[in-house]
Amino acid sequence: MPGHVITVAQQKGGSGKTTLAAHLALGFRQQGKRVALVDLDPQGSLGRWYMTRIERDPSLCDDLDFTTSSAWGISLECRKLTANNDLVIIDTPPKADSDLRPALRVADLVVVPVSASHVDLWATEGVLDLANRENRDTLLVMNRTRQGTRLGAEVAQAALQLGADVAKSALAHRVGYAETMGQGLGVLDGRKTAASDEVLSLMAEVAERLATG
Repeated sequence: MPGHVITVAQQKGGSGKTTLAAHLALGFRQQGKRVALVDLDPQGSLGRWYMTRIERDPSLCDDLDFTTSSAWGISLECRKLTANNDLVIIDTPPKADSDLRPALRVADLVVVPVSASHVDLWATEGVLDLANRENRDTLLVMNRTRQGTRLGAEVAQAALQLGADVAKSALAHRVGYAETMGQGLGVLDGRKTAASDEVLSLMAEVAERLATG
């Protein structure tokens, strides 16, 4: 059975797409899944993370594949990758235009990170519109949240008003995410922490959406 495709998309730069893509991949890998990462972003942050990881210890990339692709070539690339992997996770550039549509079209689920700011939420509308045009299932993920703040609560409530599904699991604003990414790692590579619990909770929620989608 071909693997599922997750596209991580957000029009606004700095929303945490690469961190989210990498950590979802590590979560599924920890569950024994074969995962392929695809970097569509010319900045190549996901590729840099992967190369840092494999240079650190090649065994850290067992069952974790990586490739790059252009927007027009993503459909063919996904056909090849889903034949040999349980999950294909696509990291996209910060845009919401026709170049993004092929990556949305191949997705079983479009995951949209939203930082706790109204500006990020406004930028989300373009991505949701494109995903709706492609009839793709979407899931908003609140990212870099600060528990107990009024702003975070306001943004979460406003996200619900967009008519999109918002994940019950969220990723908090934690230094650990940035620190581990810079080392080619993730919060799941170390001891059990609140951050690793967040990632596993979100991964389980995404897996459930894929199973019922």
